[in-house]
Amino acid sequence: MDMRTSINADAIAVEKRWCAQNYKPLPVVITRAEGAWMWDGDGKRYLDMMAAYSAVNTGHGHPRILAALTDQVSKVAVISRAFHSDKLGPFLERLCRLTGLDGACPMNTGAEAVETAIKAARRWAYRVKGVAADQAEILVADGNFHGRTTTIVGFSSEPAYRDGFGPFAGGFRIVPFGDAAAMEAAITPNTAAILVEPIQGEAGIIVPPDGYLRRLRDICDRHNVLLILDEIQSGLGRTGHWFAHQHDGIRPDGLCLGKALGGGVMPVSAFVARRDVIDMFGPGSHGSTFGGSPLAAAVGLAALDTIADEGLVERSATLGAHMLSRLRAIRSPAITAVRGRGLWVGVEIDPSIASARHVCELLMRQGVLSKETHDTTIRFAPPLVIDHADLDWALDRFADTLSHLTNR
Repeated sequence: MDMRTSINADAIAVEKRWCAQNYKPLPVVITRAEGAWMWDGDGKRYLDMMAAYSAVNTGHGHPRILAALTDQVSKVAVISRAFHSDKLGPFLERLCRLTGLDGACPMNTGAEAVETAIKAARRWAYRVKGVAADQAEILVADGNFHGRTTTIVGFSSEPAYRDGFGPFAGGFRIVPFGDAAAMEAAITPNTAAILVEPIQGEAGIIVPPDGYLRRLRDICDRHNVLLILDEIQSGLGRTGHWFAHQHDGIRPDGLCLGKALGGGVMPVSAFVARRDVIDMFGPGSHGSTFGGSPLAAAVGLAALDTIADEGLVERSATLGAHMLSRLRAIRSPAITAVRGRGLWVGVEIDPSIASARHVCELLMRQGVLSKETHDTTIRFAPPLVIDHADLDWALDRFADTLSHLTNR
């Protein structure tokens, strides 16, 4: 073992010794990244086909975002919301105009944005809709992934996310994803909101039937129920529109955003909503020390401007259609399904041939980094700045890997 390989092994060993084992990363140590590429301690280069679960839509170390970060941190980074800043207003105005909604509550992580949405929906149900105290219900979808807090995992349908973490909060009902009729049948006078992902990411890039969101929008309008969409992964250009719900031509009542909102350099999230929903929050009802800090606002605004000015939404649509076409053209018995939208595709692997984890490990050796989900699906979600040639190179490596795996 040479010195550099030993350094990498030591880094993995130290992390395993001191870090909670709540992740199972691939055995690679990333020490540097730029654009769509990353390097390990040996200097080996890898193409990032994961983009940190869509947190790095603008690429690693984008100069414009780094400039905004360094400029702001040299002035003032965190003052909490105890005082005003000159950055928060312009950032949230930009975000609200982009979404077509009326106001926003800034937070840090995606899970916090979802928790914020839950609180807003419940209070709206009591104060606006007239639901009796503590009786509000929120309908969610089977296969959902909205975060890891105890409230959120309590309404997950994935046993591993729930095991050993109860008791859980009530007030949620799980309905099959993609079935608008079932969602409508589950509504009662106590229903405050429907909370869904337009495309389920962690479940394996599950795309619902065409018109699903339009039907949910109509159902919510008829029953006086809020439609809240979790676009933490699917938003900000990932699917070839600014937001995945725009494929169905609708507008939600509330929108959870995060990941790419932080420009790949820090956690920034927000719950954005129509006026009567966002106005449910008054002083003391909700908050965050770091949420909406001058640094977060400056970075968030730079991330939005970068996506817009560099045409990354349009790039995602064009390259995404190409990626989807190429993946669907691969004739391999290892592939049982290909699904996705924009630069966000899940490839289902036949478990009788290989696990998705094994395929990801083989890809890693070829210089392509991605990550499996639910043992059978490989996710391809590169930074939206990826070059066409680099994308084709990664897809070639994937096709070659499957060919060697199945001897075809």
